Parts: sequence; structure tokens; C-alpha cells
Amino acid sequence: MTTTTTAAPVLSMTGVSKRFGAVQALKDIEFSVDAGEVVALVGDNGAGKSTLVKTIAGVYTPDEGQVNFAGSPVSIGSPAEAQELGIATVFQDLALCDNLDVVGNLFLGSELLHKGALDEVTMEKESWRLLRELSAKIPSVRIAVASLSGGQRQTVAIARSLLGKPKVVMLDEPTAALGVAQTAEVLNLVERLRENGLGVILISHNMSDVMAVADRVVVLRLGRNNGVFRVAETTNQEIIAAITGATTNAVSARAARKAHQEDQP
Repeated sequence: MTTTTTAAPVLSMTGVSKRFGAVQALKDIEFSVDAGEVVALVGDNGAGKSTLVKTIAGVYTPDEGQVNFAGSPVSIGSPAEAQELGIATVFQDLALCDNLDVVGNLFLGSELLHKGALDEVTMEKESWRLLRELSAKIPSVRIAVASLSGGQRQTVAIARSLLGKPKVVMLDEPTAALGVAQTAEVLNLVERLRENGLGVILISHNMSDVMAVADRVVVLRLGRNNGVFRVAETTNQEIIAAITGATTNAVSARAARKAHQEDQP
């Protein structure tokens, strides 16, 4: 008789709650992401997504609950501690310096030195390695970030997050304000991260993006879990109903009307 063991999630949270004065931002949150999995975190404004992301990133400390990383309980007290554990976060503003080139942005604050001077050769080689790992379309690592497209800038921010060899990467609205071609470029990056065995947490309002790349969708509503869906087994309508807290909403009603009309002789 053979037994199979399931690897523990690279990151899991159980019973996590966070309060700000009289406001209960999170209540009894359950969340997990496996290695090589993309989990989308969705919810309406005020659902608690930002609070949960900042809790995972070490900006906030949960009032209650347990956080496990790589199968062991951890206490994440600061963003630096989150990075040391192996949790990288790419926030929506990207925090790039337009006047620096790609190499300068990738190694900003983590510059490599050789004999007391910047080791430009090694940093450039490492920059190209990271970009190749992501199958990125960057014409030169010596080009100023200000001249890059939105999708290319997102690529630089994601590549920078990989410098510390993280196990989990959180992407906060990575395709916001991007065109169709640039959005496709960023979604390809998400696929590369998954193929490289990283756990990816995707925060997005764009359901098309979510359905395109996510394996699971975790819905938050009013600071609580309101459903976990496997993308291969669900529909946009089911997820939107969980986000809004309604079994019927404008989108699902319209789809039902269309299906009814198609069934008519």
C-alpha cells in the first residue's frame, strides 16, 4: 500500500483578524497559496484586500490568528522580515526611479560592490539573467525606465522583487491602466512566475485577467471570506455574486436572460 503526502502550502493563514479601533478590517480569514500556484484575491472596495495584503507583507501585524510559511508558524513584524522569509510584494505604484536605468532600479539599495566601487558588470549580467527568466521584452538594461512602456515598467518591478529569491510574490493590480498588449505581456510574466515554482498572489479588479491566469480565486467581502473558487470549475457570474454578496446581480441576470432567449425556438 502506498501513501501520498501533500506538500504544505508555501503560505497559509488561519483565523487571522485585524481591527483598527472600532473598525473590524479582517475577521477569521483563511487563506493559502501553494508553490507553483496563482491565487487571485478579489473583493469590492472595503472588502479587506489591502489590509490582508499589508498583513502578509509585514506592514500590519494581525491581532489574532496563525500565519505559516513553508510549513512553520511565523510572526511577520515588518516588511523587512517578510522579505527575509521569502515574501516579495510589487505594489501598484511600482516605486521605480524614472531617471535611473533598468540596472539602477533593479539594484537600488542592494548595489553590488567590487573593491569599493559599484560592480556594474556583475549587476548588468544579473539583470539580464532575471529578465531572461521572465522572458521579458526589454530592449536594453541601460535604458532609462522613464522611456519604458507600462508593461515594461511592471516587468522591471517584478524582476526586482526576484532578487531576494522569494517563494511568494504578491502583485497588486499589475495590469491597472495598461493597454491590451501590455496587459498580455504582464499576464505572461505571471505565467513565468508560476512555471518557476513560485506562489503568486494576484490582487485584481479585472475578472478577465483573473480567469486567464489564476488557479484559484479567494473572495473577500466586508472583511471576511466569502468563497474560494477553482477557476476551471466556476464562472464569472459565480465570483461576481460572491463579491457583491448577492445570489443574483445584473451580470448573472443578463446572462440568464440571454440563455433563456437562446433556448427559445
